[in-house]
Amino acid sequence: MLKQVLLLKRRPGMSREEFIDYYENHHSKLVEPFMTQARRYVRRYVTPQKNPITGAVVELDFDVITEIWWDSREDLKAAGKQIAASGISQAIYEDEEKLFATHDNPIFLVEERDSALPRSGVSDP
Repeated sequence: MLKQVLLLKRRPGMSREEFIDYYENHHSKLVEPFMTQARRYVRRYVTPQKNPITGAVVELDFDVITEIWWDSREDLKAAGKQIAASGISQAIYEDEEKLFATHDNPIFLVEERDSALPRSGVSDP
């Protein structure tokens, strides 16, 4: 399984609430029809926190971590081909200008490996 990760920053002047509302109720709806081969499509909105050592709140380079899980690279490529063939790429690009600070966002694949850890006897929260 592969996880595609996008780190996205909201456009200047857009509040966090406006950003989340637009992403959830408009932008994500543009691409959802092309996620038929994806396992999951998740947006994780981040809130900077005070560093416990320095006390500083560091502004992040992103406001959301978007994650898309794929069973294979072939499924990921097929979704890209489907988007390209549909002709919606330009509409997605134009919509991104209403939402994101830039089109030049970090995008990467993550291959996860889990470790089986011994149980400490402490119950899960």
